[in-house]
Amino acid sequence: PHPPLSPQTCPLLLRVFTTNNGRHHRMDEFSRGNVPSSELQIYTWMDATLKELTSLVKEVYPEARKKGTHFNFAIVFTDLKRPGYRVKEIGSTMSGRKGTDDSMTLQSQKFQIGDYLDIAITPPNRAPPPSSRMRPY
Repeated sequence: PHPPLSPQTCPLLLRVFTTNNGRHHRMDEFSRGNVPSSELQIYTWMDATLKELTSLVKEVYPEARKKGTHFNFAIVFTDLKRPGYRVKEIGSTMSGRKGTDDSMTLQSQKFQIGDYLDIAITPPNRAPPPSSRMRPY
Protein backbone atom coordinates (compact mmCIF):
# COMPACT_ATOMS: atom_id res chain seq x y z
CA PRO A 1 0.00 0.00 0.00
CA HIS A 2 1.36 3.42 -0.84
CA PRO A 3 1.79 6.03 1.91
CA PRO A 4 -1.14 8.37 2.46
CA LEU A 5 -0.85 11.72 0.74
CA SER A 6 0.30 14.43 3.07
CA PRO A 7 -1.23 17.93 2.85
CA GLN A 8 2.03 19.01 1.20
CA THR A 9 1.52 16.66 -1.74
CA CYS A 10 -2.24 17.10 -2.26
CA PRO A 11 -3.15 19.63 -4.85
CA LEU A 12 -5.47 22.30 -3.60
CA LEU A 13 -7.81 24.54 -5.49
CA LEU A 14 -6.33 27.99 -5.13
CA ARG A 15 -8.79 30.83 -5.65
CA VAL A 16 -6.80 33.73 -7.02
CA PHE A 17 -8.08 37.27 -7.55
CA THR A 18 -6.11 39.69 -9.64
CA THR A 19 -6.21 43.43 -10.20
CA ASN A 20 -4.27 45.27 -12.86
CA ASN A 21 -4.01 48.62 -11.16
CA GLY A 22 -1.24 47.59 -8.78
CA ARG A 23 -3.52 47.71 -5.72
CA HIS A 24 -5.09 44.82 -3.88
CA HIS A 25 -8.84 44.36 -3.73
CA ARG A 26 -10.62 46.09 -0.89
CA MET A 27 -11.53 43.71 1.90
CA ASP A 28 -15.21 44.62 1.66
CA GLU A 29 -15.22 43.03 -1.80
CA PHE A 30 -14.81 39.70 -0.01
CA SER A 31 -17.62 40.18 2.49
CA ARG A 32 -20.62 37.93 3.07
CA GLY A 33 -19.76 35.29 0.56
CA ASN A 34 -19.07 37.81 -2.19
CA VAL A 35 -15.78 37.71 -4.02
CA PRO A 36 -14.37 40.00 -6.71
CA SER A 37 -15.23 39.03 -10.28
CA SER A 38 -11.65 38.47 -11.43
CA GLU A 39 -11.41 34.95 -10.04
CA LEU A 40 -8.90 32.45 -11.40
CA GLN A 41 -8.99 28.91 -10.13
CA ILE A 42 -5.65 27.17 -10.11
CA TYR A 43 -4.84 23.67 -8.96
CA THR A 44 -1.55 23.89 -7.18
CA TRP A 45 0.41 22.69 -4.17
CA MET A 46 1.27 24.21 -0.80
CA ASP A 47 4.91 24.28 -1.86
CA ALA A 48 4.18 26.23 -5.03
CA THR A 49 6.52 29.19 -5.25
CA LEU A 50 5.54 32.74 -6.11
CA LYS A 51 7.56 32.33 -9.32
CA GLU A 52 5.47 29.30 -10.33
CA LEU A 53 2.24 31.10 -9.49
CA THR A 54 3.43 34.08 -11.54
CA SER A 55 3.90 31.88 -14.60
CA LEU A 56 0.42 30.34 -14.14
CA VAL A 57 -1.10 33.82 -14.08
CA LYS A 58 0.89 34.78 -17.18
CA GLU A 59 -0.61 31.82 -19.05
CA VAL A 60 -4.04 33.31 -18.45
CA TYR A 61 -3.16 36.97 -18.99
CA PRO A 62 -0.80 37.38 -21.94
CA GLU A 63 -0.46 41.10 -21.21
CA ALA A 64 1.19 40.21 -17.90
CA ARG A 65 4.07 38.55 -19.76
CA LYS A 66 5.67 41.88 -20.60
CA LYS A 67 9.11 42.23 -19.07
CA GLY A 68 8.95 44.37 -15.97
CA THR A 69 5.34 43.55 -15.06
CA HIS A 70 5.17 43.58 -11.27
CA PHE A 71 3.14 41.02 -9.29
CA ASN A 72 2.40 41.74 -5.65
CA PHE A 73 1.03 38.74 -3.73
CA ALA A 74 -1.19 38.83 -0.67
CA ILE A 75 -3.07 36.20 1.27
CA VAL A 76 -6.70 37.06 2.08
CA PHE A 77 -7.92 35.16 5.12
CA THR A 78 -10.79 35.20 7.57
CA ASP A 79 -10.01 36.85 10.83
CA LEU A 80 -10.92 34.59 13.70
CA LYS A 81 -10.95 37.45 16.18
CA ARG A 82 -13.41 39.63 14.32
CA PRO A 83 -15.74 39.17 11.37
CA GLY A 84 -14.48 39.84 7.89
CA TYR A 85 -11.31 39.29 5.96
CA ARG A 86 -7.76 40.47 6.44
CA VAL A 87 -5.05 40.82 3.86
CA LYS A 88 -1.39 39.99 4.41
CA GLU A 89 1.10 40.98 1.73
CA ILE A 90 3.63 38.20 1.32
CA GLY A 91 5.94 39.16 -1.51
CA SER A 92 6.32 40.18 -5.11
CA THR A 93 7.78 38.98 -8.39
CA MET A 94 8.57 40.65 -11.68
CA SER A 95 8.25 39.30 -15.22
CA GLY A 96 11.62 38.63 -16.78
CA ARG A 97 13.58 39.41 -13.65
CA LYS A 98 14.83 37.30 -10.77
CA GLY A 99 13.76 38.48 -7.36
CA THR A 100 14.27 37.60 -3.71
CA ASP A 101 10.68 36.39 -3.29
CA ASP A 102 10.67 34.06 -6.34
CA SER A 103 11.24 30.91 -4.30
CA MET A 104 8.90 31.82 -1.43
CA THR A 105 6.16 29.18 -1.03
CA LEU A 106 2.55 29.49 0.07
CA GLN A 107 3.28 27.12 2.92
CA SER A 108 6.14 29.22 4.26
CA GLN A 109 3.68 32.13 4.52
CA LYS A 110 1.19 30.13 6.62
CA PHE A 111 -1.27 29.88 3.75
CA GLN A 112 -4.23 27.73 4.77
CA ILE A 113 -6.61 25.86 2.55
CA GLY A 114 -9.62 28.11 2.16
CA ASP A 115 -7.59 31.32 2.07
CA TYR A 116 -7.61 33.38 -1.12
CA LEU A 117 -4.66 34.77 -2.98
CA ASP A 118 -4.92 38.36 -4.18
CA ILE A 119 -2.40 39.42 -6.82
CA ALA A 120 -2.00 43.07 -7.68
CA ILE A 121 -0.48 43.27 -11.16
CA THR A 122 1.23 46.45 -12.23
CA PRO A 123 2.12 47.01 -15.91
CA PRO A 124 5.83 47.67 -16.52
CA ASN A 125 5.50 51.35 -17.33
CA ARG A 126 3.72 52.16 -14.07
CA ALA A 127 5.67 51.94 -10.87
CA PRO A 128 3.73 50.10 -8.16
CA PRO A 129 2.21 52.48 -5.61
CA PRO A 130 4.40 52.75 -2.53
CA SER A 131 3.30 50.17 -0.01
CA SER A 132 1.79 51.53 3.20
CA ARG A 133 4.76 50.15 5.08
CA MET A 134 8.12 50.02 3.42
CA ARG A 135 9.76 46.63 3.73
CA PRO A 136 13.48 46.57 4.30
CA TYR A 137 15.20 44.37 1.71
